Amino acid sequence: MNPSPALSSSSSSVPRLVVAAPASGCGKTTVATGLMAALAARGLAVSPHKVGPDYIDPGYHALATGRVGRNLDAYLCGPELVAPLFRHGARGCDIAVVEGVMGLYDGASGEGELASTAHVAKLLRAPVVLVVDASSQARSVAALVHGFVSWDPQVRVGGVILNRVGSDRHEALLREAVESVGVPVVGVLRRAAEVETPSRHLGLVPVAERRGAAVDAVAAMGALVGAGCDLEALVALARGAGAVPGAEWDAAEVLDSVPGGSAAEGRPRSADTPVVAVAGGSAFTFSYAEHAELLAAAGAEVVPFDPLRDEGLPEGTGGVVIGGGFPEVYAAELSANEPLRRAVREFALAGAPVAAECAGLLYLCRELDGLPMCGVLEAGARMSERLTLGYRDAVAVADSALAAAGTRIRGHEFHRTAVEPGAGPAPAWGVRAPERRVEGFVQRGVHASYLHTHWAAEPGVARRFVERCRTS
Repeated sequence: MNPSPALSSSSSSVPRLVVAAPASGCGKTTVATGLMAALAARGLAVSPHKVGPDYIDPGYHALATGRVGRNLDAYLCGPELVAPLFRHGARGCDIAVVEGVMGLYDGASGEGELASTAHVAKLLRAPVVLVVDASSQARSVAALVHGFVSWDPQVRVGGVILNRVGSDRHEALLREAVESVGVPVVGVLRRAAEVETPSRHLGLVPVAERRGAAVDAVAAMGALVGAGCDLEALVALARGAGAVPGAEWDAAEVLDSVPGGSAAEGRPRSADTPVVAVAGGSAFTFSYAEHAELLAAAGAEVVPFDPLRDEGLPEGTGGVVIGGGFPEVYAAELSANEPLRRAVREFALAGAPVAAECAGLLYLCRELDGLPMCGVLEAGARMSERLTLGYRDAVAVADSALAAAGTRIRGHEFHRTAVEPGAGPAPAWGVRAPERRVEGFVQRGVHASYLHTHWAAEPGVARRFVERCRTS
């Protein structure tokens, strides 16, 4: 397959596909990542996307495409931002591949179709490719595919990829069954151990922790999909998508619309340009790409640092952002970096702004599983048997470096740790569902919480944080 000159680079009409499945565990991450890699290997600029709040899969997508993996979350950001954020991410690309979440029609609990893969596919006017785990069925696959195709007439299932097929005879039976439903089979994949990626307590091991092995795994996914799928048919299906509705999201433009000033993006760096240090490395692998873009548009210089290796904060740091990740896996190494722990503690106790989410919260605690952490918060953290997972509606309880009291926001929790006490004298959020409670800490300039939030939904938090960095 050769790159097609007819593929559009306009973000409003970029060819696109949504890779979905009847349920989790059917192989959609393998197929989506492999499809991205296979198309990129053929010279196409591929825009990678993931439905929902997942922060691990986009790392594999980025490895496959050489572009930042971006999330599309209709709950965290609202349905109205899905298409604009997609257009922003897909700008200049030849084709976009969107990996779904859970089963095709599974969305936010108790919210109908909201935030489901089907919902996002409709918002993007994108055709769906259904990945079916065919390992334990034959003719019954037709009933399954028929049900998913007919459930919502607004969702266009344009093809099926049969995964984990056992033999040529098995393939023939499956093809005959699926094609009787009127949906083309666009790929058949056999079982392949080399594409499997290791998992642990919160899903796949992130790319940053196993980069060499991850490169090999993504290459194997690309080879598997390239050999087993009809790429020409998939590209043709993607090209059948209509125009993406809405305007393209732009960090500077959205900040211009936020009360309190205009965006600073494009202005020359000056003495009052604050440095915002953003934690990264293997222990802190998660941050939505739009957060750094909003910070920059608000006038900050965004500088990464690695708490596993760097012994001090970047020069001139005026604010610190510590996102999600796996500090519990690296607790010994994080604890051993005493110079940085001391620098973070002194910075925070001086009243400078610090925004910490989930992993960042654990890092700021007094200890994690008995090992000393930064000691900014008078709280201890430990691994837990209980998985905490789900979307949350929240309201800011106290004024902080991120939000004024009363600010409403939606977040997501995903962890197997517990912090005691779970909130400070000044909590960060009042959580309204699934149960009413307070959560997190507001202390001097620190805002620390288990909730992951997407700042594109509330861009004022980026402006507020940068302004605090200037004045603290």
